[in-house]
Amino acid sequence: MQPYFSIIIPLYNKANSIEKTLKSVFSQSFTDYEVIVINDGSTDKSEETVNTFTDNRLRLISTENKGVSQARNLGISQSKGKLIAFLDADDYWFSQHLESFFQLHQSYPEAGLLATNYQFYYSEKKIIQPFFDTIPTEKWSGIIPDFFHSSMKFRIAWTSAVAVPKNVLDEVGNFDETITLGAGEDTDLWIRIALKYPVAFDNEVSVYYQIAAENRISLSKTKRRRFSKLDKFAIEEKENPSLKKFLDLYRTEYALKHRTIGDLSTYCFYKKNISSNNLNWKIKLLFILPPFVLRLLYFVKSRYNLFVAQPPVYH
Repeated sequence: MQPYFSIIIPLYNKANSIEKTLKSVFSQSFTDYEVIVINDGSTDKSEETVNTFTDNRLRLISTENKGVSQARNLGISQSKGKLIAFLDADDYWFSQHLESFFQLHQSYPEAGLLATNYQFYYSEKKIIQPFFDTIPTEKWSGIIPDFFHSSMKFRIAWTSAVAVPKNVLDEVGNFDETITLGAGEDTDLWIRIALKYPVAFDNEVSVYYQIAAENRISLSKTKRRRFSKLDKFAIEEKENPSLKKFLDLYRTEYALKHRTIGDLSTYCFYKKNISSNNLNWKIKLLFILPPFVLRLLYFVKSRYNLFVAQPPVYH
């Protein structure tokens, strides 16, 4: 029988976290699902850890290392579920997570993107709770009036906290494999979906996003990453001020990353497309700071786990 959910987990050297992640999946109150783990060329004991699970809903597919977009797309191609739910191998689902998606899908079948609330987990003593413009803080679920406006401070759609009907992916396409090393491939897909479909959201927290997890992307890898150019939305952003402001936040982040490492050509590519009306004085100040000062600020933020509202200047 066709499962209701296919859960796609890309896995690369997460031996210290994948066990807890999978346990959170197999503790779900909603049980009609399959789990597809794509071992993306791990060189640690990640695969051995996955093989300790004997649940017949679990499939492990091992490939050479090609990156998270290719891994997720491979998982999608092998999936059988009505809805595709994504989970990173170092994040954690609360037991009601899939049940929340099920209820959203039943209540809002027209939605092309389903999302639940989440928390940034640094430690037991430091957990950050996102908040969203126009979304009630009390218990609420429904169609978001303006996805891009509500995503200015924090993302409505976080990869481990979204699900997409498979037929929607058939229409809009999967993750863009030209974007590499977590440089915006998820945001690119959520934008494409949100431009065509309503987005349904449940503001009850059902996911921990592990900030301190192993193998998060560092600034030193910026030169190796191929970032989303964001220019594919040039026509849409002219007609949609919320989308324009949302994209400019990411252009700002990408521009500052490249200024920090001295890549002025890429810095200028992003900066020239930013409307100055969408920049506050703090960001304007960052744009005139020399790269060595930006590197110092990045070091301080990383060293002391300082939190910056989403989209952050660095993540």
